[in-house]
Amino acid sequence: MDDFVVRIGTFFLLIGTFLLIMFLASDMADQTNFDYFFLALIAIVTGWMMQKKKAPPPSSGRFSYFKRMRENAEKESEEKNKKPEEKKK
Repeated sequence: MDDFVVRIGTFFLLIGTFLLIMFLASDMADQTNFDYFFLALIAIVTGWMMQKKKAPPPSSGRFSYFKRMRENAEKESEEKNKKPEEKKK
C-alpha cells in the first residue's frame, strides 16, 4: 500500500509542475491566472508529503571498504593514545 501512496505522490508532483508551467505561460501571455498557481502549490505540497513516506533505499556498500579503513584507523589511534597513559601508572 505504501508503494501506491508514493506513486500517487509522484503523480501529484508531476501535475503540480505542469500547473506551475501553465501559470508561468499565462503570466507571459499577460493573462495571469492565479488559479493555476494555487492549484500547483496544493498539488506539489500534497505530492511532497506523500513522497516523504517512501522508505530510504538500502545501503549499496560501495564505500564500505573506506568506512572499515577509517574505523580501523580510529581504533589504532585510540590504542596509541591509551598506551602512554598505562605506562605512567
